[in-house]
Amino acid sequence: MTQDSPEFWAQSAQQFQQVLSEGWNKVFQSFQNLDLGGLGVAEVAPATATPQIGFAPEKLQQLQQQYLRDAAGLWTQATAQSSDKRFAGQAWSANPVAAFSAAAYLLNSRTLMALADAVQADAKTRARIRFTVEQLTAAAAPSNFLAFNAEAQKKAIETQGESIAKGITNLIHDLRQGHVSMTDESVFEVGKNVATTEGAVVFENELFQLLEYKPLTAKVYEKPLLLMPPCINKFYILDLQPENSLIRYAVAQGHRTFVISWRNPDASLAHKTWDDYVEDAAIKAIEVAQEISGAKTINALGFCVGGTILGCALAVLAARGQKPVASATFLTSLLDFTDTGILDVFIDESFVKYREQEMGQGGLMKGKDLSSTFSFLRPNDLVWNYVVGNYLKGETPPPFDLLYWNSDSTNLPGPFYAWYLRNTYLENKLVKPGQALVCGEKIDLRKLTLPVYIYGSREDHIVPIGGAYASTQVLPGKKRFVMGASGHIAGVINPPASKKRSHWRREDGKFPKTSTEWLAGATEYPGSWWSDWSEWLQAQAGKQIAAPKTYGKGKKYKAIEAAPGRYVKAKA
Repeated sequence: MTQDSPEFWAQSAQQFQQVLSEGWNKVFQSFQNLDLGGLGVAEVAPATATPQIGFAPEKLQQLQQQYLRDAAGLWTQATAQSSDKRFAGQAWSANPVAAFSAAAYLLNSRTLMALADAVQADAKTRARIRFTVEQLTAAAAPSNFLAFNAEAQKKAIETQGESIAKGITNLIHDLRQGHVSMTDESVFEVGKNVATTEGAVVFENELFQLLEYKPLTAKVYEKPLLLMPPCINKFYILDLQPENSLIRYAVAQGHRTFVISWRNPDASLAHKTWDDYVEDAAIKAIEVAQEISGAKTINALGFCVGGTILGCALAVLAARGQKPVASATFLTSLLDFTDTGILDVFIDESFVKYREQEMGQGGLMKGKDLSSTFSFLRPNDLVWNYVVGNYLKGETPPPFDLLYWNSDSTNLPGPFYAWYLRNTYLENKLVKPGQALVCGEKIDLRKLTLPVYIYGSREDHIVPIGGAYASTQVLPGKKRFVMGASGHIAGVINPPASKKRSHWRREDGKFPKTSTEWLAGATEYPGSWWSDWSEWLQAQAGKQIAAPKTYGKGKKYKAIEAAPGRYVKAKA
């Protein structure tokens, strides 16, 4: 009986089914012994021991029966082309052994994920188990190993081993640079072909540079626009290429535009706190934009963590009786940290205490560690996809500006990071009036009566749509909420000219308790949300005046250097 005969494969399938049946109890036992200590469940004291988990007997029986039924038909599944993109190539279906290994892997993955969903435990424990199983199954895929990857083997044969040699070269390169290459980083240079909107640095301190952009219109609105990007990344996500630059778009709409470019922290900033970023960066930038423009009030936009910092800054100013901001835009930002999505699996008292002990009084949260954490939230798309392409197939990933920005990581000061973890993710103090002490003020978001535009992305895995929408329940002023398609970045960076994706709005002015209820009364519109935001912002921006001829104002705020400035070019 040869390996090409149907009898051989039928017998192999039968033997495999027997192995699966006998191994079921071992799989179940492994699940019960699953160690969650790496996620912070049991890092500090015996009191936080790994929680007990259980299963409903009828659910286990149902899963086992389904598992054995699927195993019986495994050979049939293996001969069909897989819908999973990791195994969808012709080389997989043409190789019976590879196809069978892929089908067996998918069966085991489905079963393990079903077991994770069947766990009887508290919500956080279940989420942690599911996250852990997802990481393990993603790492164990046969596509990740040259010995099993039919496409990589085929390419090695066709190139006479050249792809393997190139893969080793790619691996050495990535080990030296400290991260997996997601794009051809040699193609991009900040200030040359990304972050190219014309402007100048008009102010700087140890935390940030303030960029002012050259007007593209003869007249500008009297109230300038200040953009506050996340300090966890670099500002040029808002200014990638001219055709997808939100900064350039705002300038072209007639807004005198200022942007914060955060300094990439080094040891000299390792003591900086959340208060420092609010007082000496966010509030300072608002003051400088006012002074340069001569406007009594400005409009402000915060993106992601930048939105959280902006919200805190506005609350501090309100506590001081000051209202220098006429309107605020919050893009994929959290003020209410009740719904933080998958990131919640990392957060508990022991984890936060560990970070406080490690860096709460000084130190740096390394940018590469932050970047790695966010990548593993989507392991197949943002980790193993590139491991396979770069190292097993010896490919150079194509140039992509967004992924170049994603790889350009930034550090965070330890005290800033520790305060952020405890007061937002762990204790959710920002939405509890008077509970959060920021810059010496007990802040109350209910005092922010200014008009706000709130945007959330439907598939966002960092700021879930429910978390973004929750700001509508916190901020008391006139509100507009818009939901866009796609994720945390692609949903935001979606210019009208691309005519991609869609967004949802409702015009009845109602903001029910949840985003699901809101969506039930919303209407889907094709294309970008940018035009809707632009129309809203123009209504907040005042009259039009002659565009300024020079950057800054007088000797106090003269141009220091051309945009994008030197701060953004510093590497972590």
